[in-house]
Amino acid sequence: MKEMMNETKSDNVQPGENRAFMQMRKPALERLAGREAKDIAKKAGITYDEENQVFHLNSLNQSIEITYPDYEMTPQLEQWQHLIILHYLDWADEVLPGNELITFGLLKDGMVRGGGFDHQCEQAIEQTLGKQSPEVIEEACKSLGGKILSSNADLCAEFSFLPFYPVTLKIWFADDEFPASGRMFLDKTADHYLSVEDAVTVGALILDKLSDLVKCDNQV
Repeated sequence: MKEMMNETKSDNVQPGENRAFMQMRKPALERLAGREAKDIAKKAGITYDEENQVFHLNSLNQSIEITYPDYEMTPQLEQWQHLIILHYLDWADEVLPGNELITFGLLKDGMVRGGGFDHQCEQAIEQTLGKQSPEVIEEACKSLGGKILSSNADLCAEFSFLPFYPVTLKIWFADDEFPASGRMFLDKTADHYLSVEDAVTVGALILDKLSDLVKCDNQV
């Protein structure tokens, strides 16, 4: 999935490093300007420290603080994860996930971008993740805060990318008869929180992080 993220991934949020990021960040901040902090927190399922004017949330097992009203984030995040969180805060409408899974291609306007990601995800699992041992992948998922669930798949992990935005990964590992296979799913309520473009970036970020963890494990 690295190729997919090359155009949208950077190490830190630094003004001037990525023009596209800065151009998209500005309108996101403008949409949030003047919004009531408590209302944002309630709709997004996050906490707000009114005394210190800071939001608190967790994403992929990482605690994040967001200052209000300037929306600076600590620790520094990859630029596109930073932007996705801004979009999430803007779009959130407090609709709770309903545990009905859909593919990315079934998102609103997702036939092209979402369907393309579904195919790329299947390829990444077949060629990389699905060839690893179940124990290695399970440990990598847990490192990102993934919750291992019972499923018809060999491994099923649910990631809380954002409080009301779960992402589910299912993998059937390779054996002597069949190649590895798998897919990534969103909750049917995903359209309430992010666009299909953001959703695809979320999926790619998770796959990239899992791949990086697996590589580190194999080098030990």
